[in-house]
Amino acid sequence: MSDSSPATVWVFLGEGARWPSGVFRTRERAESWIKIGELTGMLTEYPLDTGVYDWAIEHGHFQPRAAHQQTPSFVGRFTTAYQEHFHYTDGNPD
Repeated sequence: MSDSSPATVWVFLGEGARWPSGVFRTRERAESWIKIGELTGMLTEYPLDTGVYDWAIEHGHFQPRAAHQQTPSFVGRFTTAYQEHFHYTDGNPD
């Protein structure tokens, strides 16, 4: 995410988890926690004060092309690979 984007946080989702297990102000703190815990999962940067769906549209990464892509269920499940993210296995980056 660029310098002009809103403030962000880093969210860790462990492998097979339904809910995040950690939220961090910096990637460095998150990676330290992941390494110490020898965790497997994904660390993703999220913008604050906006939804990912809106962020993706605002930054030109997504444009709804069908009516279902504007429904609450679609917006509520929306993710994009344009968010900076990293994968880890046993605490080490993949």
